[in-house]
Amino acid sequence: MSDLPTELVPLRPEQRDVVDLARAFAREEIRPRARAVDEADVETPWDLWRKAAEVGITGFMLPEEYGVGGFTDVLTQCLVQEELCVGDLGIGNLLCSNGFFADPVLELGTKEQKREWLTPLSGPDTPMTALATTEPGAGSDAASIVTAAHRTAGGYRLRGQKAWISNAGEAEHYVVFAKTDPTRRSRGVSAFLLRKGTEGMTFGEPMRKMGQRAIVCREIFFEDAFVPEEHRLGAEGEGFAGLMRTFDISRTVLGAAATGVARAAYEYARDYARERRQFGKPVIEHQAVAFRLADMRTRVEQARLMTWRAARRLDAGLEASAEAAMAKLTASETAAFCTWAAVQTLGGWGYSREFPVEQWMRDAKLEEIEEGTSDIMRLVSARSL
Repeated sequence: MSDLPTELVPLRPEQRDVVDLARAFAREEIRPRARAVDEADVETPWDLWRKAAEVGITGFMLPEEYGVGGFTDVLTQCLVQEELCVGDLGIGNLLCSNGFFADPVLELGTKEQKREWLTPLSGPDTPMTALATTEPGAGSDAASIVTAAHRTAGGYRLRGQKAWISNAGEAEHYVVFAKTDPTRRSRGVSAFLLRKGTEGMTFGEPMRKMGQRAIVCREIFFEDAFVPEEHRLGAEGEGFAGLMRTFDISRTVLGAAATGVARAAYEYARDYARERRQFGKPVIEHQAVAFRLADMRTRVEQARLMTWRAARRLDAGLEASAEAAMAKLTASETAAFCTWAAVQTLGGWGYSREFPVEQWMRDAKLEEIEEGTSDIMRLVSARSL
C-alpha cells in the first residue's frame, strides 16, 4: 500500500498516528477477511467491528469530550476512510458508520442529547448506529419523504416505511427523519432519535445486494412508534437543514472511501502487470496496459485532491455543498473506472472470484448511487455555476 501524498497537507503527529493505525488495520485485519465477508452476503462481520472498536477506529471521528477519538475535522476523517477502504470498501464504510449517525446529533442536538447518545459510542463495546432517511419512493430527493410524525401527548407517533437503511436491525441507535408538516416539503422534515426495541418499530429481512455486503441493509416499518419529545433533534422543521449539512460531510467522506477502492484497484493491477508476462515481456511494458494504468493513477490523484479540497472548506466553515458533490461525483466515477480497469488488466483472472478485483467492481457501483446519485451530484454542482 502506497503512502498518501501529504506534501500539500502536512500531517500533525496525531493525524499520522491514526492514519498509520487505519492502514495497519486494513492490511492485517480487513483485507484478509474481505472475501469471506462478501461470500457471507447478509451477515454483519461483528468480529471486525469489535476489533475496530477496541483500537478506537469506530469512534475516532467523534468529539473527545464524549470519550472517543477527537478527530472531528473532515480532512482527518477522509485520510482514515481512504486507508480503511483500500482494505475493503464495504467494511471500511461499516466501521465508520457511527460518524454518519453522529453528524446530525452534533448539528442539531442539545448538550444533554449529545451526552446521552454519543458517549456510549466510545470503548470496545460501542453499539452500532444507523441513519434512516431513504424510503421506497424517496431516495436522493430527501424532501419528498412521507414517513409521518404526528404529535401526541408527550411526544410523537411515527408511521411509515424506510428502505435500504444501512445497519438496520443490527444497530441499537437510530436517527430517523420524518414529516411533522407534510404541507411544507423540506421545511416540514424533523429528526428523531430512537432505540432498537421501540414498540411499533420493526425490520424487514436483509436485502441481498450486488456489493458492499459487509453492510446489512433492511427496511424499517413504523406503526405508531412512540418517540418522546425530548428525543426530537432540533426544532420541528429543522431536520432537513441538518440533513443537508450531514450530506456535505458524508458525501466528502464517501469521496475518500471511493478513492480508497480506486487506489486499491490501481495498485493491485499495477503489481499484477509487473509480474505477469505476455508475449515475452511483463504486461506493464505493453503500451495499452501502461496507458490504462497511467489513467488509473491520474484519476485517483484527481479524486483525492478534490475530496481534500471539499474537506478543507468544511473544516474552515465555508460553504461546500458543490465541492462535496463534485468530490463524490469524481471519486465515485473514478472508483467505477479503476475497478473496471483492474478487471480488464487481469483479463480472465480478473473475472474470477479468486482475485478481489471483481468484488471491488461490484462494491464500487454503490458509490455512484448512495448519498445522492451521480445525476444528483451533477445537479448540485451545476447550481454553483
